[in-house]
Amino acid sequence: MATENEDLSSLIKNRINTFQSVSEFEEIGKVTYIGDGIARAKGLENVMSGELLEFSNGSIGMAQNLEMTDVGIIIFGAYENIHEGDIVKRTGKIMEVPVGDALIGRVVDALGSPVDGLGSIETTGTRPVENAAPGVMDRQSVREPLQTGLKALDALVPIGRGQRELIIGDRKTGKTSIAIDAILNQRGKDVICIYVAIGQKESTVRNMTETLKKHHAMDYTIVVTASASQSAPMLYIAPYAATAMAEEFMHNGKHVLIVYDDLSKQAAAYREMSLLLRRPPGREAYPGDVFYLHSRLLERSAKLNDELGGGSITSLPIVETQAGDISAYIPTNVISITDGQIFLESDLFFSGIRPALSAGLSVSRVGGSAQIKAMKKVSGTLRIDLASYRELEAFTQFGSDLDVSTQKRLSRGRRTVEILKQDLHKTLDVEKQVLILYALTHGFIDSIPVQDIERYESELFKFVKMSYPNLFSIITETKDLPPTEDLDEALKAFAGIFIPHVE
Repeated sequence: MATENEDLSSLIKNRINTFQSVSEFEEIGKVTYIGDGIARAKGLENVMSGELLEFSNGSIGMAQNLEMTDVGIIIFGAYENIHEGDIVKRTGKIMEVPVGDALIGRVVDALGSPVDGLGSIETTGTRPVENAAPGVMDRQSVREPLQTGLKALDALVPIGRGQRELIIGDRKTGKTSIAIDAILNQRGKDVICIYVAIGQKESTVRNMTETLKKHHAMDYTIVVTASASQSAPMLYIAPYAATAMAEEFMHNGKHVLIVYDDLSKQAAAYREMSLLLRRPPGREAYPGDVFYLHSRLLERSAKLNDELGGGSITSLPIVETQAGDISAYIPTNVISITDGQIFLESDLFFSGIRPALSAGLSVSRVGGSAQIKAMKKVSGTLRIDLASYRELEAFTQFGSDLDVSTQKRLSRGRRTVEILKQDLHKTLDVEKQVLILYALTHGFIDSIPVQDIERYESELFKFVKMSYPNLFSIITETKDLPPTEDLDEALKAFAGIFIPHVE
C-alpha cells in the first residue's frame, strides 16, 4: 500500500512539474452568413475592430462591424469555400503587409503577395496597413521640388516632396499618363515610386508595367494591384497596404512618390462593402465616413522633420469625374484634403493638347516653394497669362476686328499652348524646361511660326548643349538662372541659324 501511495505521489508531482500554464485561450466563433466577400459570425465576444480573423479553410478576414449579436467581417481573397457553420478564430493581430527593399521591382497584390510570376519575396519586416499620420511637430514644410518632367506641371502647378496633388478629370483624358510620366522622371533622382492600381483591368496593369520596364523605371518602383475582378475588400485595402510599404522607406529617411489610381473606385468598393455590412447609407448611398476613408489615407503623406530623418511621401491621388463635374461628392471630398489639383479638360485633350491642363481650375497650394529659383523666375505670370488667353480666345471668336495688343496676346498665347504640349513619356529635365520657357517669356519665340515650335525646341536644346553647355550646368548646380546676357546671346545666336518653315 505504501508503495502505491509513493507511486501516486510521484506521478502527481511529475504532472505538476510538467504542467504548462495557459495564459491565453483561443476564442472561436461560427459563421452565420457568407456572401460577396462579407461574412457574419457569432461567438467572437472580445474581438477588436480591425483584428485579423482566420477561417477554417485558411482564408483570412478583418473584423469591421462590432455589433451586439455578431461581428461583420470582410474577407480578403477567395471566399467561395467558406460556408455557414464554419469555424472562425481570432489571431490577436491587426492587418499587416510585408515591407522592405525586396519589394522594389515587383508586382504584388493588396496583401503584399507576388503576382508577377517571379517567385516569392523575402522581406524582413511588416507594417500595419492602418497607421496614425505623422503629427504636426513631426513634419516640416514642403520646400523641395519633385520634378514631373512635364513643362505644364512643373511651371504652372509645381509639386513638392511631401505634397498631395490631386489629378482629376473625366475618363480617357490622360490622368494615368501624367502619373506614369512623373514616375519615369524620377529615374536617378533617389525617389522610390509606388503605383497602386485600384479596380483596373489586369491587361491595363500589365501594359503599364511593361512601359515601366521599357524605360527602366521598375528598378525603383513597386506596383500594387487590386484588379477589377477581385472582391471589394481587396480594392478597399490596397491603398492602405501600399502606404504602409511607403512609410517603411519614409521612416528610413528616403523619398517616396505614390500614385493612387484611382480613389473613385476605392470609394465605390467601400460603398459596396458598407452596404453589404448593413451600414446606413448617406449621400449617393456612400456611408457617412467616406470622407474619413480618404483623409486618413492621404494625411499619411508628409515631409518628416530632420530629427526623424527628413524622409517624405508625395502622393498623386487620381479621381475620375463625370462630365467634368468637380462638385460631385467624392471629388469635392478629395479636393478638400489635398494641397491642390491638376484638372484635365476633355475638350483640350480632344483638340490635341497634352497634357490637357486647365490653367484656370488647376492649382498648387504649395506654389513657388516647390520650384527652383530659375523656374520661379521664368514661370511667374505664365498661369495667369494662359488662363486669360483661353478667355480671350473664346471672346474673339465672335468678332474679327482686333486691336494690335489683343493680336499680340493671342499670338503669344498660341505659342504658350504649343510650348506646353508634350508627347507621351517624353519627359524633360528642369534645365531644358527653364531654357525654353525663358525663350517664350522674353519674346524669342514670337516670330517663330506655330507649326515650327516643336522643331525649334528640339534644335535649340541640341544647339545649347553643343555651343553653350555651361548654361545647363549653371541651372543644374545653382538652381538659379544664368546671367541674362548669356541666355540672350545664346538665343540670338540660335535665332540666326534657325530656318523657319516656308509655305
